[in-house]
Amino acid sequence: MIETISRLDALRARVAGWKREGLRVGFVPTMGNLHAGHYSLVALARRHADRVVSSVFVNPTQFGPNEDFTRYPRTPEADTRGLQDAGCDVLWLPEVEAMYPFGVELAAKVHVPGVSTVLEGACRPGHFDGVCTVVTRLFNQVQPDVAAFGRKDYQQLAVIRQLVADLQMPVEILAGEIVREPDGLAMSSRNQYLSPQERALAPVIHRTLRAMQAAAQAGTPRAQVEAAADAALRAAGFVPDYAVLRHPDFREPGDAEGGPRVALIAARLGRTRLIDNLEFDLTPPTRG
Repeated sequence: MIETISRLDALRARVAGWKREGLRVGFVPTMGNLHAGHYSLVALARRHADRVVSSVFVNPTQFGPNEDFTRYPRTPEADTRGLQDAGCDVLWLPEVEAMYPFGVELAAKVHVPGVSTVLEGACRPGHFDGVCTVVTRLFNQVQPDVAAFGRKDYQQLAVIRQLVADLQMPVEILAGEIVREPDGLAMSSRNQYLSPQERALAPVIHRTLRAMQAAAQAGTPRAQVEAAADAALRAAGFVPDYAVLRHPDFREPGDAEGGPRVALIAARLGRTRLIDNLEFDLTPPTRG
């Protein structure tokens, strides 16, 4: 049976006991309202660790003033059942006071420069500061050997990797593959905000990513690929924040460059903001 812990001293005692036995500890941080994508991260952590802790904490510091903190779905009973079925050993369920003992306004903050300032960082100022702040606190609380994050939040994964490397945290970061619905829509807790009509349109994002890949691999200049993707999303009823091709480190690639690429989209459909990405390789054009 999964053990639910809400006191930090009890969590630290449980983890310390495991480590005295020489056991490796895996960690999956979440904001709850869990789905198959989250449970795949538990399975990934389990493959690299002897015990797995998952946290459920809706972090107020990563929501902007006009975002959905109060609206974000909270489903603790279903989450507990799902984590137990997925093989999680401990559910860490902290209160806001345990995470921010001096209150949110007086909390020490963690900022990762560079990668956190583009795309999502530009669209949602302060978001990644909130993510890095809470992840740093969670790593300090759980003391994991490995931690699993999903590739759907591609930029978040990059920010966390830089955070861990820069602060020399002894945590191995595992990257879980994107889990999709049968029609290609990336699983997300926010998908349930979609109306039936919006849900029918939502897979356009994945189809647009595939079209970006095909066009780039056919030699279409990047600016044209991005403009066509933006137009396709708008024609389907989305309001894009961005639809871009980038190097994995988020640099803008030149049209003559080969190597790995990632297509990234963030777009609103009604009141719901969806993100997705697609990684692929690009062979440089041959020269006669």
